[in-house]
Amino acid sequence: MIETLLCALVTILPDFLFRRYVQGKRIGKELTLFSMWYELRWGLTGCVMLTLTVITTLFYFHPSTKLVASYFRTVTILPQVGGRVAEVYVVNNQEVLVGDPILRLEGLSQKAAVHSARAGIAQVEASRKLTDTDLAKAEAGIAQANAALEQAQEDLERNQILRDEGSSAVRLTEIQRLENLVEERIAALDAAKAQKVAVQQQIDVLIPAQMDSAQAQMELAESELSKTVISAGVDGRIEQFALQVGDYVSPVLRPAGILVPYSTGHNRFQAGFNQMAAQVIKPGMIGELGCLTKPFTVIPMVVVEVQDVIASGQLRPSDQLRDLQNGPQPGTITVFMEPLYEGVAEMLPPGSNCIANVYTSNHDRLEHDENLSSGQRIFLHVVDTIGVVHAAGLRLRLLLMPVQTLVLSGH
Repeated sequence: MIETLLCALVTILPDFLFRRYVQGKRIGKELTLFSMWYELRWGLTGCVMLTLTVITTLFYFHPSTKLVASYFRTVTILPQVGGRVAEVYVVNNQEVLVGDPILRLEGLSQKAAVHSARAGIAQVEASRKLTDTDLAKAEAGIAQANAALEQAQEDLERNQILRDEGSSAVRLTEIQRLENLVEERIAALDAAKAQKVAVQQQIDVLIPAQMDSAQAQMELAESELSKTVISAGVDGRIEQFALQVGDYVSPVLRPAGILVPYSTGHNRFQAGFNQMAAQVIKPGMIGELGCLTKPFTVIPMVVVEVQDVIASGQLRPSDQLRDLQNGPQPGTITVFMEPLYEGVAEMLPPGSNCIANVYTSNHDRLEHDENLSSGQRIFLHVVDTIGVVHAAGLRLRLLLMPVQTLVLSGH
């Protein structure tokens, strides 16, 4: 409408003035409702052509869209193990911080595993005490075997001296028996020393390995037990949480609720523009935003990023070849926008639906590019100027938004 009225000022109005004051044709006489289509044919034709040109130029160089939203991430409250709820620490819509407990499961099997691991550690500690006793016993056996060996060696040496002196009190069979006894006592001493080495290896190698294994089982059991307490991973607000003690939750079958983080969805908006705007929208462009959640308010925005792919072209391999005629509708150019000034969009809740304009600015090009011709300069000035029309249209839509939403929509 605004474009048509502006174009009529330079087409229809001059044509009417020429007919009225040059040709002398009067309204209600020569100029009637039925004759004006012929009398003002040049002005009407020029108005239509100029209006179409202005609208095309306007929407191409200053794109507009109704597909604007501030998407936010949600975290599903899911336990790592399934079980029945034993205790609930929060309520719906409650704010939580990182590490705050949300709920606790019964965890009967996990508690039993912890008790079993503790019993395993106690068993290893008892084994360690037994090996200390075995070590003392082995040392006593060595001392006993060593004393018996010394006694046998002394008896053998005494009988050998008597034999060398020619005493008739010594028999050869006794010397042979003592020699065999010494060898037997040496073997007994070696066996006692081997027993001590075996006990020492149990103390130095086997028992520590068993203790490490038992402690690992304990850590595993405590880790499984800790999974029965579900805590907040980020700062946020609990939503859709209606869990009661005795309910069964599962990481596959049933989540407990949703955690909405504070760090997502604020001060960042995603807009979908027509593919015709792909060559126009660039990072750094200035735009404006208006949302249903705060009508009558225009928020200055800046384009920070333009997604370099279009979602409608996404391909997932399947067992069928893709036929383009069965494809989705042409996708949009995804543009990421942020507030131009800090704090101006804090009042907008995440998930707000909005409308947005972005404006092409040729000011720097007009100031610094000396190679532009006069026609190009005029055209660029026109492009920048008609952006005001789009800005006025945005404000008009924001003014009519409550009426259209609350009255004309019938909701």
